[in-house]
Amino acid sequence: MSAPVTLVLAGARGHGHWHLSNIRRLTAAGLVRLVGVCELTPLAPEELEGLGSPEQSDDLATLLDRTGAEIAIVCTPIHTHAELGLIAAARGVHLLLEKPPTPSLDAFHQLRRGLEEAGTACQIGFQSLGSGAIDHIRGLIAKGAVGRVTGLGAAGAWVREEAYWRRAPWGGLRRLDGRDVVDGVLTNPLAHAVATALRIADADRADDLAGIELELYRINDIAADDTSCARLTTTSGGRIVTAVTLCAERPGEPSVVVHGDEGRITFWYKADRVLLERPGRPPVTTEHPRTDLLANLVAHLREGAPLLVPPERTGGFMRLVEAVRTAPDPVRLAPEHWQVLPGEHGPRRVLPGIDQLTADGADRLALYSELGAPWASPEHVTHRD
Repeated sequence: MSAPVTLVLAGARGHGHWHLSNIRRLTAAGLVRLVGVCELTPLAPEELEGLGSPEQSDDLATLLDRTGAEIAIVCTPIHTHAELGLIAAARGVHLLLEKPPTPSLDAFHQLRRGLEEAGTACQIGFQSLGSGAIDHIRGLIAKGAVGRVTGLGAAGAWVREEAYWRRAPWGGLRRLDGRDVVDGVLTNPLAHAVATALRIADADRADDLAGIELELYRINDIAADDTSCARLTTTSGGRIVTAVTLCAERPGEPSVVVHGDEGRITFWYKADRVLLERPGRPPVTTEHPRTDLLANLVAHLREGAPLLVPPERTGGFMRLVEAVRTAPDPVRLAPEHWQVLPGEHGPRRVLPGIDQLTADGADRLALYSELGAPWASPEHVTHRD
C-alpha cells in the first residue's frame, strides 16, 4: 500500500473541527497523516486526539516548508483563500480549498493561474458534489424519466441566531478593511444549493451562464444578505432559481428540484436522498453513497482518479459570487416585516412566511418579487450578464 498522504490543515476551529474529524477518520483508514496545523492559537492535545503530534504554527508558508506536506486544507476566512492557496501552490502543495473558493472573480482567476503554473491539483470543498445522487439524477434526465426539463429550483430555509453573525470578525460582512468577503446566504451558508443545481444542469462552468437576476435582503444587523433569491439563465436557455434564507420560521432540509413536463425529481443533498415523482406512477425514493472530497483528492494524487470538484467546475458558481459582490447592498427590511423569537442559545430574527416563499420560488422558478412577498419589489432586482 502507498504511504499515507501528508496534510497540513489551515483553520482548525469553527468548520475546521469537521475537517479534523474527517482527517481522523481517514487517518484510521491509512489514507492520510496530519503533519501540521496552522492556527493563530495552537490546538490543545485533546483536540488532536488520534492525530499524533503535528507541528503547529500561525504561518502557513513556514509550516509547509518545514513539514513537506503534500496537501494543504484551507478552511480559513473567505478573504484569505486566494492568498493561502497561492502560498501552497508556490511550494508544489496540492489544495483542498473550502467554499466559496474566493470572494471575487478576479481573485478566482488569479488563483487558477497560480495553480496551473505550479501544476498543483485543487479540489473545492462543495461536499454535496461528491454525492452519487447527482449521477443518478443526470441518468434519469438523460433517459427522459421526467420528460423535457423545464428548469431547476433550489430552496433552503435555515435558522440562525443573531450570535451566528458574531462567530468571526468577518461574519456577515461584504467587505473587511477594504477586502471583499461576501459572506451572504447565497455565497456561503447555502452555497451548496446553487452549486448542486448548477452541476445537475451541467452548467457549472463560467461560460455556461448567460445572465443572472438577484434579489438580496437582510433583516439581521449585518452588511451581507440573509434572505435572497437568484435566477440563472444558462447559455442553452435553461433556468435555475435558488431561494434561500437564514431567517426561517423552522429549520428545513435544503433541496434541489428538477422540473420536467412529465414529472419531477427532488434531491435533498445533505441526506443524499432522491425522490422521483411521475403522474400515474408510485413515487420512488432512493438513497446514495457519497465520496469524500479529501479521499477523492488523495485518490487523484495516488491513482489518477478524476477530481470531483476542480476549480473550473465552480466557475458558474463564481459568476454568481461576482454578481452578489458587485450588486447594490442588500435591502434592509423594515422591522414591521420581521420578528424576534427566542432561539436555543439566544434571540433569532424570523421573516414570517419565508419558509413557504423559498419552497414556492423553487417550485415556480420565480423570484420573491414575483411571488407577491410584501417586502419584495421588482425595483430590488439586480441584472448581470
